[in-house]
Order: sequence, then structure tokens, then C-alpha cells
Amino acid sequence: RRIAKAVNFGIVYGLSPFGLSRQLKISPREAKAFIDSYFDLYQKVKAFMDNTVRIAREQGYTVTIQNRKRFLPDLNSKNKQIRSAAERIAINSPVQGSAADLIKKAMIQVHRRMKEANCRSKMILQVHDELLFECPLEEQKKMEELVKKEMEEVQVLLVPLIVDIGWGKNWKEAH
Repeated sequence: RRIAKAVNFGIVYGLSPFGLSRQLKISPREAKAFIDSYFDLYQKVKAFMDNTVRIAREQGYTVTIQNRKRFLPDLNSKNKQIRSAAERIAINSPVQGSAADLIKKAMIQVHRRMKEANCRSKMILQVHDELLFECPLEEQKKMEELVKKEMEEVQVLLVPLIVDIGWGKNWKEAH
């Protein structure tokens, strides 16, 4: 699992075979084999990455699902390190930026619905794709239904958004 996670995220973030080898404590040759196998298995990921960089280079920016732009003037840098960093940002920005768009939109919708439902619960924290609430026990079922519905329906996508709900006296217990 640790290797799969490192390969998945490393590839999307543009990690080189050398970087992956250091992270996994394997040889660069083995790391390159992992990367090559990944792209053989998930050819659409490679196509997405290449296409995203090509379009960003043409336009000078990438966009998120909500059409926020990330300008990337360094995509045409003569300096390979600077250009490579900009390419990694070009690939990452639509993915991470779109995730941020969706969670912000969900937070607004959840808050609006909580007010409409006269909930006493409070949204207290957002971390990446998670929302944390303080919730009286008597509102647990209502909040579970409300949060799940609003987050899963925040935007229609080609793939479903699936929300897991956890409960506990603290964040650790809720996981």
C-alpha cells in the first residue's frame, strides 16, 4: 500500500525515477520500472498529464473545475528545472484546485442547509476534503443525512462523489 500510494501520488506530482527511488529506498531502475508499468496500465493518466501541460503551455495557464486560472509563465523557461517545476504545477493545479473548488462549494451548501434546518451543530474545521463538525447527539442523524447529501451532490461529475461519515468524541475517534 505504501509503495502504491507513493507511486500514484509521485507520478501525478511529477516525481522522477530518482526521486521515487529515494522515497521508496529502491534503485532508480526499479523506480523507473514502477513508473513505466503505471503508465502502461493507466495510459489515460499519461495522456491527461501530457495534454494538460500542452494546453497550459499554449494558453499560459490551467483552469479548475470552477474556471479559476493558474498562470504559469515558467512553462516556457529556458531553465529545465524551472520549466519542469511549472509542468508539475500545471498537472497538479487542475486536480488540487478543483478539489478545493468542490470543498468550498460544499461548505457553503452545507452551511446554508444547516441554517435552513435550524441546526445547532457547528462546522468547525476543513482539512483537504474533510469537514469537521461539533454536533449535539440529537442532531447526529439529521447532520449525517444533510452533510452526505450536500457534499455528494455539490456538483455533477462523470464519477460519483462518495462521502464517508465518521463520528466520535474527537477527530481521532471519528476516523
